Amino acid sequence: MTGATHRPDRPDPLDDDLGWMLGIVFRGYVRAAEHALTDFPGGPRGYQLLTAAANGPARNQGAIAEEIGIDRTVLTYLIDDLERPGFVARRADPGDRRNRLIEVTDTGRAAWEQRRLALRQVESHLLGALTPTESATLRSLLQKVACSTQAVDPLRDLCEVVTQVQADPAAPVARPTGAAAARSGRTATPRARRRSAD
Repeated sequence: MTGATHRPDRPDPLDDDLGWMLGIVFRGYVRAAEHALTDFPGGPRGYQLLTAAANGPARNQGAIAEEIGIDRTVLTYLIDDLERPGFVARRADPGDRRNRLIEVTDTGRAAWEQRRLALRQVESHLLGALTPTESATLRSLLQKVACSTQAVDPLRDLCEVVTQVQADPAAPVARPTGAAAARSGRTATPRARRRSAD
């Protein structure tokens, strides 16, 4: 599996290594997704933000940052990127004028739907070796594992994971500790679970 000289009667130790398998698949997905979103405002993270905003009520910046695991400072720049082409709009929170709610415009929703279809094609290509039934089963199992892992050991910033995997897919992912872990102590929301199944 890991080379042209692989022999069925002599299993490669990596063939049964979960970390190696997940790293290879995730790296392939990240590369293909970046290509599909190369000209999208904010790139993959901009799309992730638009996905969160398009699949729920208007929320403030802090709530969205917490939900998708992106640093609030980075999120501010991403919102700016999406606001320029009119994909999102900031509006005052009726319940608290100090807050600004982020809502998706009709233009933004149309752009999100278009890129969502493009990413579906990426996923279909990546899972091309599986039958439709196998693909559905894999998605269901990954959703279950992802939500369980996020609930037990939440990540502080999902962007850090992408950076680490791109640098070395075999390297362990750093986890938050101490105060950082306390700040990130959240469970996967129903909306996050829906996204993981998409």
